[in-house]
Amino acid sequence: MPKNLVIVESPAKAKTIEKFLGNDYKVMSSYGHIRDLNKKKFGIDIDNGFAPVYEIPDDKKQLVDDLRKAVKAADVVWLASDEDREGEAIAWHLCEVLGLDPATTRRIVFHEITKKAIEEAIKHPRAIDLNRVDAQQARRVLDRIVGFELSPVLWKKIKPALSAGRVQSVAVRLIVERELEIKNFKAEPYYRVNGEFITLGGAPLAAQLERRLPDSASAEALLEACRDARFTITDVITKPVTKSPAPPFTTSTLQQEAARKLGMTVSQTMMVAQKLYEAGHITYMRTDSLNLSTLAVNAISEEVTRRLGDEYLKVRRYHTNSKGAQEAHEAIRPTDVHVAEIEGTLQERRLYSLIWKRTIASQMADARIDRTTVDISPSTCADHFTASGEVIRFDGFLRVYIEGRDDDSADGGGESRLPAMKSGDTVDMRSIVATERFTQHPPRYTEASLVKKMEELGIGRPSTYAPTISTIQAREYVEKGEKEGVERVYEVLSLDSEGKIARSTRSEMTGSEKGKLVPTDIGMVVNEFLIKYFPSILDYDFTARMEEKFDDIAEGQLKWNSEIGDFYKVFHPDVEQANNMRLEHRVGERLLGTDPATGKPVSVKIGRFGPLVQIGGADGDDDKPQFASLLKGQSLSTLTLEEALKLFEFPRTLGEFEGKTVTVAIGRFGPYVRHDGKFVSIPKGLAPAAITLPEAEELIVAKRDSESKKVIKTFEGEGDMQILNGRYGVYFTYNKNNYKLPRGLEHPENLTREELLKMAEEQDAKPKKTTSRRTSSRKK
Repeated sequence: MPKNLVIVESPAKAKTIEKFLGNDYKVMSSYGHIRDLNKKKFGIDIDNGFAPVYEIPDDKKQLVDDLRKAVKAADVVWLASDEDREGEAIAWHLCEVLGLDPATTRRIVFHEITKKAIEEAIKHPRAIDLNRVDAQQARRVLDRIVGFELSPVLWKKIKPALSAGRVQSVAVRLIVERELEIKNFKAEPYYRVNGEFITLGGAPLAAQLERRLPDSASAEALLEACRDARFTITDVITKPVTKSPAPPFTTSTLQQEAARKLGMTVSQTMMVAQKLYEAGHITYMRTDSLNLSTLAVNAISEEVTRRLGDEYLKVRRYHTNSKGAQEAHEAIRPTDVHVAEIEGTLQERRLYSLIWKRTIASQMADARIDRTTVDISPSTCADHFTASGEVIRFDGFLRVYIEGRDDDSADGGGESRLPAMKSGDTVDMRSIVATERFTQHPPRYTEASLVKKMEELGIGRPSTYAPTISTIQAREYVEKGEKEGVERVYEVLSLDSEGKIARSTRSEMTGSEKGKLVPTDIGMVVNEFLIKYFPSILDYDFTARMEEKFDDIAEGQLKWNSEIGDFYKVFHPDVEQANNMRLEHRVGERLLGTDPATGKPVSVKIGRFGPLVQIGGADGDDDKPQFASLLKGQSLSTLTLEEALKLFEFPRTLGEFEGKTVTVAIGRFGPYVRHDGKFVSIPKGLAPAAITLPEAEELIVAKRDSESKKVIKTFEGEGDMQILNGRYGVYFTYNKNNYKLPRGLEHPENLTREELLKMAEEQDAKPKKTTSRRTSSRKK
């Protein structure tokens, strides 16, 4: 047996480390945490200093037994979980469960999984940092208290199965407040004026009026003034400017840039980065440090010089300015900068390339640019037009990398050159066009811009951004909206070279959005309730201060349980008060008016299965209230009485098809047609209130055709065996289980029952893949 046992968090990490250690080392994985708080119980001993009550989940008990056996057989145990607080806590839990002494057990850490880094870590073991463990426990206990005490209040006052969280509730607040800003925003029209001119040398010159005009009359007056004007170059200013590269990636900037350039979600970015780290390609991916080691800077310098020459090199040292930065390790960088491309999946290769380019560019020279601004003044008024252009004299870091922008997905950096001109030259006017534009509402958050905002406010840490954003979507407080644009008419006034002014109207689609974070009705109601009754929990400064206290605990400056105690003294009475209060109306309920047919009140509120409209149900009303679900796209906050009453027109009977009644109704998952006991969803383009019988018949026949194409072959005998066309290709079913068919099979309909039974037997004999032990889910 090997004398040394190394325990890491993930099997992928274990596999990589095993390559670097000799036969004297056995590497095993803990698959993340081996114990945690019970998912269903409170798990905090309030009377005993808020001590957490940990337990080993059922799916980890066999793993713990295996680790205990390995510990007994080894002479030395090395704990090699990550260096952040979560990793430190995992190491401490291993000591506690496996009977190891935290003071003497060899704890090793490394920022990258390379042979040199592993060997260096083995040379310099340390004890477990109990202050870091306390900081992790403080976060875990505080989040458990908030979640377990606050969630039942939401169940009672709003809707069953809701939940609250310390960081995620604040993230929802950010999204809700942005949505309210948008709702209250009034678009104001203005006119943007652009001119097309010809220089003395015959070159075209595009310029823009230096100010916006407030209305159509002002635009027309300007064009009238320019009709007989002489246009003169009044100023030509050329300034040399420099552009510096962005620093190397931290967790948040990697998430933002991967979203802009690669279209990846925050959770996708972290999942792919985890794989790159565990394969030894990049340094640790949860960090808010901008620091690069001296060895890394030297290696990058060599690579820049080798590829591009000395003039492209500029060694830089970056310092972390983010609020409450905690991590001591490096920025995210390749472990070997001499490797520009790796093997792997397309996402892995693209993300690695992004990291490599950003890292290389961070140590490159500034770009040198000549920026020229030209003023063009009409002789008949005080306004002037401005044209600007850039000429890149030395591309510097732009040769490798250009940082993306939230408001412009296309990369900049293109060269635009103005024609030769000098002050006093005249130019000929080809046309001047005044176009009506409209002020834009604040942009909705994307996942990446939400991370940026959270980091600015000091809310959360590198390990919490991705789980927070996933959680608020999983709990249906926030969704990725897909808003269709609306047609908008705008005015255009134009002056041509012959002095003719023309006025016309054009149309454009505006307001379309995809992939932006939008609060759901439930998210808005929960947010309103929490702000009203638990303002401190949703306070940005409070959340940031708690992060700073966790930092102080990690540095040994504060006692974790006394900080939790101070919080609980204020929080718990608020919970009890909210639980005991009586509300006249359900939280989020809104009275729309009176139903003309019955005289009963019509209201909207959150029901057991989501937003709904209710008729009746007031005090003294003996009749049962009527309920109707909202349609997709309708909202509690904007629904009108007329729209609400239309929802009660369902189910609608359209007529008969093939001797069976056809009805239209609205269910939990949207509008549908029902016929002969079968249900057919109504697509977006058809309004359920206006759908006709022929349209419904088309939907019924289309679904029937689709289902007939799904079944390739049916076999007689036990087990209901069928060969089917599925979403991911052809497969077969037997005894209510699904089985794969060989790839590239050209004629599955020729397979016999006996051949399929043999395939089923072979696939049943293979060990099942388990998904319960996933390293990527260890971050809570």
